[in-house]
Amino acid sequence: MTPVSERDDLEFNYRIDGPIDQAFHSHPWYEVYYFHEGVCNYLIGDRIYSLAPGDLILMNGMTLHRPKVDPNHPYVRTVIHFEPSLLKPFQDLPRSVPILQPFRTLSNYRLSLEGKDREEVERLLETMRGYQLEGGAVAEGRLLLAFADLLHVIYGLCMQPLRSRPNAPTEKERTVQRVITYLEERFTEELDMDRLQADLHVSKFYLSRLFKEVTGFTIFDFVFQRRINEAKILFLLDPGLSVTEVGFRTGFKHLAHFSRLFKRQVGMTPEKYRKSMRKQQER
Repeated sequence: MTPVSERDDLEFNYRIDGPIDQAFHSHPWYEVYYFHEGVCNYLIGDRIYSLAPGDLILMNGMTLHRPKVDPNHPYVRTVIHFEPSLLKPFQDLPRSVPILQPFRTLSNYRLSLEGKDREEVERLLETMRGYQLEGGAVAEGRLLLAFADLLHVIYGLCMQPLRSRPNAPTEKERTVQRVITYLEERFTEELDMDRLQADLHVSKFYLSRLFKEVTGFTIFDFVFQRRINEAKILFLLDPGLSVTEVGFRTGFKHLAHFSRLFKRQVGMTPEKYRKSMRKQQER
């Protein structure tokens, strides 16, 4: 990464197209990622985003993420890493808007930009690049102003999804989030309600009822969905793995159960999905 000037609270890399390390990674900064061109599946946690030019992703950084790119096509992207404290002066202004809220509330979120929205974002990125090349204290200050303007644009585009997210979780939601965190760390292991009750120190009957009430599905619906998402990631990263191996790695004891749930969730058998991933890599 080439930092802006001497500062270490903002890294701006415009239209980079060089080779990348495709390993999973995380970092303590917030990130704005803009996809210009190429063929890329972006993996963030257990989600796979098939990117199109004009896609912009907000990331809180701490979730493991990595791009999976087709080396036969140029992979052009702009990446901005920044410390949230960098924007404090703008948030202290009268009548300021909470431009960091999308990163905090939506966590990892994709915007698919078109038309005037895409033109405006690309214009601001190009403006930032101009100031970066110019150098000096004045240009650096104007770059920061342009970046704050970009975050205002992003905030405006995120207002609708932000309205649909509650600001403060209830006690029930905090309990369910604790269950989800527990399951995220152990979803490939052998799980049952007795183990959850013992590890979380909450009645299994209360946990079952509360989880369904808050999320709309059962604890094991969540576990199986998480395992299938993980299976999709494994097939994407290594299509040479057998269906049986992927099933075992993701916590399924029986191949028939894995295949049935995979087809129900994905719409095709795991074998067919694996073959489609192999064809993508052979292009």
